[in-house]
Amino acid sequence: MHLASIMILIFKIRSRKNCAGISLKSQMLYVLVFVTRYLDLFWNFNSLYNWIMKVIFISTSVYIVYLMKFVQPICLTYRKETDDKLPVIYLIAPCAILALIFIEFYEFAEYLWTFSIYLEAVAILPQLMVVHEYAKNDGGFVENLTSHYVFTLGGYRFMYILNWIYRVATEKGYRSWRVWIAGLIQTIIYCDFFFYYLKAFKSGGRTRLPL
Repeated sequence: MHLASIMILIFKIRSRKNCAGISLKSQMLYVLVFVTRYLDLFWNFNSLYNWIMKVIFISTSVYIVYLMKFVQPICLTYRKETDDKLPVIYLIAPCAILALIFIEFYEFAEYLWTFSIYLEAVAILPQLMVVHEYAKNDGGFVENLTSHYVFTLGGYRFMYILNWIYRVATEKGYRSWRVWIAGLIQTIIYCDFFFYYLKAFKSGGRTRLPL
């Protein structure tokens, strides 16, 4: 589902030749998430599938940032003023500090992985803020592909929560509190958008946010 969200976003940007309604800050945060989490692809080889997926997540996130910053006419449609509400340092710095405090063991690779878990939980915030800014100018409505992207991006984390519940029920001693708490926070952040997206899906209309 996470990969589906990335494919939806790339399709939106490439097919429409614009990145309106997309937060460059969130996309850059996802680059940081994937690079720090999957940097071990150079020395930790579990399987070919696992290695390929790590490369795909890193390369596609970098590609999206490249499209939004450098490829015309796409980059010309990016509205920086709608993406300036939340400085990314306010998200990166707390996550870096939390990763120093709440970490399983002190090793560089483990620190990067832990940092990526915390940062992913909040990386969507600039995107949600941009979605709301664009919705204000369209009667509260969110463009369909953008809403599908945000929903699938958040939906994959909800699927992870179901997987955690299943593993707790079937695997003796399975515990991962840091990942669970970060995932729960991430899901809570999406809840408001989920409600309006599913409401629109049920009625067959466009997602409309309250102004």
